[in-house]
Amino acid sequence: MRNLFLIRGRGSMRACLALMFLLLCAAGVPVAAQTPSQKPAPVQKKSSLSPGESKSESKIEEPPNILIQLNGALESLAARVSPAVVQILVTGFGPLHEEDRSQTAYIVRQHAVGSGVIVDSSGYIMTNAHVVEGAQRIRVALPLPMGDSGGQVPIGKRRILEAKLVGQHKETDLALLKIDETELPTLPLVSPQRPHVGQLVFAIGSPEGLQNSVTMGVVSALARQPDATKPITYIQTDAPINPGNSGGPLVDMNGAVLGINTFILSQGGGSEGLGFAIPARVVDFVYRSLRSHGHVHRVEIGAGAQEITPTLAEGLHLPQHWGVVVDDVTPDGPAAAAGLQIQDIILTADGRRIETLPSLTAALYLHRLDEVVKLEILRGTEKKTLFVPAIEHRDHMDELLDTVNPENSLIPRLGVLAIDLSPELRTRLGSLRISSGVVVVGRAADLILPDTGLQAGDIIHQMNTTAIDSVDTLRTAVGALKAGDPVVLQIERDGGLLYVSFEME
Repeated sequence: MRNLFLIRGRGSMRACLALMFLLLCAAGVPVAAQTPSQKPAPVQKKSSLSPGESKSESKIEEPPNILIQLNGALESLAARVSPAVVQILVTGFGPLHEEDRSQTAYIVRQHAVGSGVIVDSSGYIMTNAHVVEGAQRIRVALPLPMGDSGGQVPIGKRRILEAKLVGQHKETDLALLKIDETELPTLPLVSPQRPHVGQLVFAIGSPEGLQNSVTMGVVSALARQPDATKPITYIQTDAPINPGNSGGPLVDMNGAVLGINTFILSQGGGSEGLGFAIPARVVDFVYRSLRSHGHVHRVEIGAGAQEITPTLAEGLHLPQHWGVVVDDVTPDGPAAAAGLQIQDIILTADGRRIETLPSLTAALYLHRLDEVVKLEILRGTEKKTLFVPAIEHRDHMDELLDTVNPENSLIPRLGVLAIDLSPELRTRLGSLRISSGVVVVGRAADLILPDTGLQAGDIIHQMNTTAIDSVDTLRTAVGALKAGDPVVLQIERDGGLLYVSFEME
């Protein structure tokens, strides 16, 4: 479970002063400019004190109307948006000191705090996957609404509800939670207008555990790609993002979500003005996929591509020395049927310019299955437009989940679907540490127990002291337990062995 570091620094005060200067200019308030060679004009002071009135009794001047209006707008925005931003409370297990390898054998219970945004009034909440990573228990703290008398609810008073993890997608660092609550306030995930550089934005969350804190900044840049190996691009902002802001929204002046705050870049953990948010269109795509399927459906077109280098362009006599070139076309695939050929240079995909391989991956990533992919290509010196049918990209877990019979594979008390580790499946999964066990292929949405710690792809080898060699063995062992009995599962995950433990419910 990772937390983010706040961005602090002297630049924040300078940014605020510069913002006030621009607002005053926009409002027509005269602001004097002075060059170093100019001397200030003499100012004739006039006393505003009435006879018998001392300086200490004089009245403080009221601020300009533009500042009053700005203050009112910010207060109204915070009051409108904050009720849909929740605090995520996570309990799990982790090493005592991650930075000290000699201490990693000591596993302790850990607590983490993050943020989330309510995207559906029936209790669906989006947050970061790293906020709930390794969670044994997930709870959501809702801010209470104003009382019937109209008085303000005391700060810190809140309702805390148990949450279920519907699904998570680590590639985009997003997760979907569900709480049993209705008629909740929500925030729209997609703004009517796309964000633009210089736009005023607000980051809302629970920094350092302080619920519903609001910070202000601007959009510093769009389509930032800190990791060139990953297709996801981010919105960059200088709005201060603190530990605990992870999963909270970055909103515009209308209260629409522009993105979900996820991480910062910082040399020493301090403020350097480099905060990043996952764009709202990506959040909306992942949310709909997780809610409908429990995992994210991706598309492919039956073709491969790679970035063009000067050497590659010179050796193949390509018309340009940059961009993305097709290096493989699957026979009888949708790209081949549409006429795509090896050495075609992809210029645009669905109207988006393609200059790097991650930009192509990102364009396909957000493409809907029921639509064709529009590609503009360069073949030699001729430009062509191709329409390629999209097909779903499937991984092993998706394929296994489609073949599962819930009646035979459901383990109700664990809330998972599991299948036997057959010789064929063992071959597909590659080298395993232990050759026997059962494979967790999915979680039953209506039976999710947030404290099991099991994930799709886990291989269960042992429960307490009983070796698990089949689903029937696991079901029998689980059935013999009473509520409150300890459960320790030895599982294999990502090539390593570990224990997950919990009490039977």
